Amino acid sequence: MRAAIVEAPGRISVTTVPDPAPGPRDVVVSVASCGLCGTDLHILQGEFAPTLPIVPGHEFAGEIVGVGRDVTELAIGDRVAVDPSLHCHECRYCRTGRGNLCERWAAIGVTVAGGAAEYAVAPVANCVKLPEHIDVRDAALIEPLSCAVRGYDVLNSTLGAEVLIYGSGTMGLMMLELAKRTGAAGVDVLDVNPERLATAGLLGCSRSAAGADELDRPGGWDVVIDATGNAAAIQDGLGRVAKGGTFLQFGVADYATTAVIEPYRIYNQEITITGSMAVLHSYERAAALFAGGVLDPAVFISDRMPLDRYPQAIDRFKAGIGRKIVVEP
Repeated sequence: MRAAIVEAPGRISVTTVPDPAPGPRDVVVSVASCGLCGTDLHILQGEFAPTLPIVPGHEFAGEIVGVGRDVTELAIGDRVAVDPSLHCHECRYCRTGRGNLCERWAAIGVTVAGGAAEYAVAPVANCVKLPEHIDVRDAALIEPLSCAVRGYDVLNSTLGAEVLIYGSGTMGLMMLELAKRTGAAGVDVLDVNPERLATAGLLGCSRSAAGADELDRPGGWDVVIDATGNAAAIQDGLGRVAKGGTFLQFGVADYATTAVIEPYRIYNQEITITGSMAVLHSYERAAALFAGGVLDPAVFISDRMPLDRYPQAIDRFKAGIGRKIVVEP
């Protein structure tokens, strides 16, 4: 089969590799689409994945074409979206329901071969069967949506909150859609990319701007979400949180990224600073929301590229062109 391979930091190619074989409780998925995200750029830099080479791709969906001998829940021909999370279920974090913090954390497309290929293997427990009305090529959006759902679990937002989102890429736009549906009084979006910012306006944000100073809110926002991972955006966002408000680090920053906090202000104004890591008990809910039309795939997916152009898709994503880029084997 054909697959994208991150061979070494900064080096990626598309080549022929052996077809995967399922274990007893695995299925083989013929990949219909696989999304690119910031994590893939980190893997390309040699971060996250413990060893290279690796087949990337943790946002994917497709049709089952093979099943392990002990699989009874799904059958060949079923269309599924795949939760990439691989938890050990034994460490203290897994045993307390925090599998996303697993001491042996692993993920399909991050630590084991993923969906940037014609075929991928996944545990049957990680597969969610798709209803007939969903185009399986759109269902790669479910995984990033499940990360956004997890982010809102962490926020525990109250009704009537004023929300500020840094970044109008895929994740920022998903957080915008969820904010609108979780009772926010207003949702403002910041981005230096005019095209992406225009999409936030299309999706119904309250206000949009290149910087927070352009928005008239001297008291700050109840909820500030960084969906960029950019050091300057994070630093600015920390200073925009209103009294009693919350700052959510949602974007994936480089390992070396740092920011300065003001401990007295955090204490005196009861500001919460928190983070959201990947997927946790949120994939099935994201699939249900997706099936219910919470996202418009035509708006979110800007580019569909063939698998053989995966390196070019990565370059396009790295340059900040478009929104969600998917490759279709």
